[in-house]
Amino acid sequence: MVEDSQIKAQVSPFAIREGEIKTFDGKDCYVSMNQIVHKIDMGHINEIHFAILELVNEFEFITSRQIYQMLQIKGIDPKSQDKLNNKLDQLVKSKIVTRYYFTSDEGKGIYRIYCLEKMGKYLLDSREVDCHWQPSDNIKPIAMIKKRLAGNQTLIAYLRKVKAFENYVVKPKLTAKTQGKEFKATGGAVKLTKNKKSIQFVFEVVRREKDWKKKTIDKMILYKDFYENFVPGDSGFNSMPQLIFICEDEKHMAETFKEIVKAQVEIAQITLYFSTDLRQNSETLENTLVTFKLVNGKYKMEDVELKLLGM
Repeated sequence: MVEDSQIKAQVSPFAIREGEIKTFDGKDCYVSMNQIVHKIDMGHINEIHFAILELVNEFEFITSRQIYQMLQIKGIDPKSQDKLNNKLDQLVKSKIVTRYYFTSDEGKGIYRIYCLEKMGKYLLDSREVDCHWQPSDNIKPIAMIKKRLAGNQTLIAYLRKVKAFENYVVKPKLTAKTQGKEFKATGGAVKLTKNKKSIQFVFEVVRREKDWKKKTIDKMILYKDFYENFVPGDSGFNSMPQLIFICEDEKHMAETFKEIVKAQVEIAQITLYFSTDLRQNSETLENTLVTFKLVNGKYKMEDVELKLLGM
């Protein structure tokens, strides 16, 4: 597998592309549970398939590369990306998981996205694995799927590259108290611990989808409510978490910050940090965050060096 630092992409694969559509790449046929049970009994579907299935369930939408990395982190050797893809094909043919890819005027996407199928939920239920999947989950819009994929990449980068990493949550729930509304951070959350002191990061992924500026402001209003009324223990956080925006590219960070300032929804309690999809490919994450500071009446983007994010 190509290492993150060797990836030479100029544009994030999880960026929004004009005219993009989601294309079904699974199997449209009937498979009975008896057929699947027979494959399990014969050993054609084994524990590594179930490990893959649990990852697909946990992340909801995930690429084969992300599955490969997560299996390695869990101490499971997939041998190679090709061998993993063969196992994914087996799960797709058995309608345990299904598969999609994106197409646009630029051509077919370079990666496949995997998500659960009904049979996958049945198998997880049989093992008493918590699974809330429902068929409507698979018809979520492209922007929502790409936010999840970019969030996955960020979480995996912190797992692999930050020595202080302790744990992660894929879909952290926060509560805007004044509005009485629960909402989710689209990119997940991580807890970092060093010298018995912990800090939590919450990631909000922003994509250039339709009405993205309005959606960003609406989300910021919820975050502002959460932070302004925060007390230890709220939404499971012992202390106020650091909010980090994961944007499509360098320009998008500035665009996102500009919209926040224009709408006057800055959060006084914290410094807003920003990063991009491609910055997560760096060998170390120490220099992947930026902030915006007011200098001579104008905001200036500044890189933030955070030793805590090193190896």
